[in-house]
Amino acid sequence: MGQTSDFDPNLLISHKFPEVTYSYSERDVILYALGVGACARDAVDENELKYVCHEDGQQLIQVLPTFAALFAVASFDFQLPGLEYDPRLLLHGQQYIEIHKSFPSSGCVQNKASISGLHDKGKAAIVEIEIESYEKESGELLCKNRMTTYLRGAGSFSRSSEPYSYSKYPNQPVSAVKVPKSQPFVVFEDCTQPSQALLYRLSGDYNPLHSDPGFAKIAGFSRPILHGLCTLGFAVRAIIRCICRGDPNMVKNVQARFLLHVYPGETLITEMWLQGLRVVYQTKVKERSRTVLSGYVDLSRLASSL
Repeated sequence: MGQTSDFDPNLLISHKFPEVTYSYSERDVILYALGVGACARDAVDENELKYVCHEDGQQLIQVLPTFAALFAVASFDFQLPGLEYDPRLLLHGQQYIEIHKSFPSSGCVQNKASISGLHDKGKAAIVEIEIESYEKESGELLCKNRMTTYLRGAGSFSRSSEPYSYSKYPNQPVSAVKVPKSQPFVVFEDCTQPSQALLYRLSGDYNPLHSDPGFAKIAGFSRPILHGLCTLGFAVRAIIRCICRGDPNMVKNVQARFLLHVYPGETLITEMWLQGLRVVYQTKVKERSRTVLSGYVDLSRLASSL
């Protein structure tokens, strides 16, 4: 498609997006946990009941760190002033989550969005969106999300011979994580349910690609696919279970690169390598022997039982 000649990338980068308030309750936290597979195999799983009920007098529901991704989904509608693109050709390539404070089990969050990267790749544009989420009452920073999206057909907007490229974080280049060739430290297998995408979408992502068979076929899939952020939730939950010994508050940062789609009902195998306080991981679909996700999780400390 390409851009019109009057598109000014600098105007997009400096654009002030409206702040968005996002309120959530314990019910939303529980629904999210169920959406990423908590207690799916065992309804009384002692490692995961804390995410879905008040176990043994527990006063507050614990919140999975990837719940942070919902703040980004709720606060940014991908309206990019001046940048023309077909929403059906948008690909969510990467996600980065930075946790600054443990999430309360209910709350009100103020989200501030900005463009943290814009790159002209000729046939496509790469847009990096950063969302900072603040606890509305205290003003404290809870987390940051950075989404890397590929807009096919939206490139060729550079005004010089050098392709346009801007990054708010030039010393933190976005690159693929190198997955070790050695045997994983630990491997965890989990099953998604045939209705997994229908459950996960109730957390706020109603893209018909994940629910409408006709829409999915137009997009090139045999049936609706699972949300990439749902797959990420499964992977990080596996890391918390196996490496953090069930403590979600040990997670500091999460980075993910979405490589391939998952069909609801498929089996996910997450392989983990421990490198100091970093867990490098990759997730595969067992039925197709394909890697669908890779990345790393940084921890604040290691579990004493490791």
